Amino acid sequence: MTAHLNRCSIGNAIQAPLQVVIIGGGIGGLTLAQGLRKSGVSAAVYERDRTRTDRVQGYRVHINPTGSLALHECLPAPQFEVFTRTCGKPAEGIRFVTERMKVLLALDGRNAPPRFRGGGVAQHRSVSRITLRQVLLSGLEDSVYFGKTFVRYEESPLGRIVAHFQDGSMAEGDVLVAADGSGSRVRRQFLPHAERIDTGIAAIAGKVFLNDESRRLIAPELTNALTLASGRGGYNLFVALQDIDGVAINGIGGNDESVAVGNHFDNSRSYLMWAFGARREKLGLDGSDIERMSGEELRSTALRVMTQRSWDERFRALVRLADADTINAIAIRTSVPIAAWQTQRVTLLGDAIHAMTPYRGIGANIALKDAVRLCRALTIANRAERSVIDAIRGYEKDMIDYGFRAVQTSLHAMNQAVMEDRVRLMLSRAVLRIIDSVPPLKRQMFNRMGEE
Repeated sequence: MTAHLNRCSIGNAIQAPLQVVIIGGGIGGLTLAQGLRKSGVSAAVYERDRTRTDRVQGYRVHINPTGSLALHECLPAPQFEVFTRTCGKPAEGIRFVTERMKVLLALDGRNAPPRFRGGGVAQHRSVSRITLRQVLLSGLEDSVYFGKTFVRYEESPLGRIVAHFQDGSMAEGDVLVAADGSGSRVRRQFLPHAERIDTGIAAIAGKVFLNDESRRLIAPELTNALTLASGRGGYNLFVALQDIDGVAINGIGGNDESVAVGNHFDNSRSYLMWAFGARREKLGLDGSDIERMSGEELRSTALRVMTQRSWDERFRALVRLADADTINAIAIRTSVPIAAWQTQRVTLLGDAIHAMTPYRGIGANIALKDAVRLCRALTIANRAERSVIDAIRGYEKDMIDYGFRAVQTSLHAMNQAVMEDRVRLMLSRAVLRIIDSVPPLKRQMFNRMGEE
């Protein structure tokens, strides 16, 4: 498949309309495509998955005020309304606890700034990744092409960018955007010196579907607030509720009929998700291909370690109750910051350039921030108010700054979470207890939660 335009382009003097080729149909790439279409810019997305439901890319995703504003700007009003109506019910607060479930700091509605309490566009939200993907694909049926594995790109004699795919097809445009995730093939060609490294940390995660029986077996305090547990020896656990009402709106928010029935793809039932992390060797997983281990193997691994380290039975119950089909493991990687590069008509967004650890929960929001800012830049170029190169350069200058800053703060948060030094852990816990006892400090901390 080749995208052609009935227009002329010579060097950087490109006449509207602009044609944008986006490699990758994840959160960032689809949001960019939505925004460009809304702004009257021609864009097409090329996704390697064969269908829109080939795989589930994680569980729930936290959308902070920055991400919410980006979605509001890029999505047509009806889609944004559906997005807001299909989000899960917000958590009542955030709790920091020890592995024995002793509360160090509890932040609830009394400490929360307005954006945590609902109302307005710029607020914190919780959404199923499956639902968010449904929202972002809505309306793009004629411009998202599946089964397109990117191989390489080249510049044509007229200065346009031609993307080549594994099936022998091509796509041509004025700008090529790498939105193909942390293993980006576009980045490998464009910025071969940009590294992504293994942090040595692994996480095992799973879902506990909520029904009368499981709710009876789960500690109530785990279902009414986000829980962050830090344990001695460098172990940590994250627990979050995704409360789903199961009602689809215009086909969005429920199960996709094209997907084979399976608990991993179930998007109609509320669930509690958990993620247990530590250094791979501490989980006994060094040398193992953890991403190929079965759910039962990973469950046994987590339970063995939690039992040995005397984690509270209420935490272990979550692991036992999780559906084996939903349990998986990831090796946590992070990008290495690089200096600015010479701007071309190939650019990047999201994990394709600044992949980060999940320990601050802001990766998706940074990708959304990239998408809306790149959309603005390309819209300006499409109107001939600025050259394409200048517009992209402006986007990249800011993106490199805030993107790699988020990478560093996320890495710092991870290192804090897997802290092994007993004295430092005691000091960290003491600080949390002090904050818990001083209401102004609690409000200040809550105000900073989830921001870049």
